[in-house]
Amino acid sequence: MARAMPLTTEPDTLAEVHTTSVRSESQLRLTWRKFRRHRLALIGTGIIAFFYLIVAFAGFIAYADPNVSEADRSLLPPQRIRFFDDGSFRPHVYALTGSRDPITFKRVYVADPNQKLPLTFFARGFEYKLFGLISTNVHLIGVEGANAEETLFILGTDLQGRDLFSRIIFATQVSMLIGLVGVALSLILGVVLGAVSGYYGGFVDTVIQRVIEVLRSIPTIPLWMGLAAGLPRDWSVLKIYFAITIIISLLGWTTLARVVRGRFLSLRRDEFVMAAKVLGCRQPRIIFRHMMPALISHVIAVTTLALPAMIISETSLSFLGLGLRPPAISWGVMLQQAQNVQAIALTPWLLIPAIPVIVIVLAFNFMGDGLRDAADPYSKLGR
Repeated sequence: MARAMPLTTEPDTLAEVHTTSVRSESQLRLTWRKFRRHRLALIGTGIIAFFYLIVAFAGFIAYADPNVSEADRSLLPPQRIRFFDDGSFRPHVYALTGSRDPITFKRVYVADPNQKLPLTFFARGFEYKLFGLISTNVHLIGVEGANAEETLFILGTDLQGRDLFSRIIFATQVSMLIGLVGVALSLILGVVLGAVSGYYGGFVDTVIQRVIEVLRSIPTIPLWMGLAAGLPRDWSVLKIYFAITIIISLLGWTTLARVVRGRFLSLRRDEFVMAAKVLGCRQPRIIFRHMMPALISHVIAVTTLALPAMIISETSLSFLGLGLRPPAISWGVMLQQAQNVQAIALTPWLLIPAIPVIVIVLAFNFMGDGLRDAADPYSKLGR
């Protein structure tokens, strides 16, 4: 008589083991696992995290007051940091000595190797508020036995003799934070109005789409010019720009709304949506609990592109004089001094603020591509 084989619940093949483990993982864990395989996305995320660390510790990293100017230090070239002295690790810079060119009558600065200025860490300098709360005067680097604002110019100085490195650090703080509110508002409006338009259709869809068409027909530059002229004169420059940013964000949700609407139009007749209706689920739950997860990859892509777009918008409009204006500090404001070919040819270091703009925009794009592919269930990334 044949012997009965014992029942077993173990999978017979490696494919079944893999399928069982994948099914047991949450969507968040699967997304993170796929995201880690996207190397450019990880690099971009690291760069973005680094920039926001600069935002948090701007006063600590900057060694000079960004608003202190001195005519004698106008357009100083960048100083080279030398890390070794006589074979030992001893960071220092050479002092700069100025003289008048007898032909062009311009002041020329030359590094003097006989005057070595040693650099120190956690040095005392100008006073600032860490995280906007704690008053302190400790900075990452300084000059031993001298004032860093008068002797240290890592990236040179601008036309007013202000330290370019410290101004870039504080400009990073402004340019990286100023678009967050606008992007958040655009995200909320775009998702909610696009979902309502695509799910209900009919008269509601017609009204929302006509509003979107009207908003998209308004030219941006004249709108900025009108808003800049119409806001109260007694407002600070930063308050005016925040107001304009919020107003523009109220007009910038249209692209995301149309993407969400198109996706909802195709999803509302699917079987899982009809099953949720038969089971008696309320309409908000169907929209945000059942249908919205299918749009995560699209929302992530649009959001990660909206932040660099806001940064570029601030930079370009400030460069044209329609956004932030001095004494405010941003990347666009700093680039205003590099508006002609002569300035670029004679003082190329004035273009250095354009480098962080390029780097952060590329980083956001890389991270957005990685997040979009990781959240897309049909993506081959990580399979």
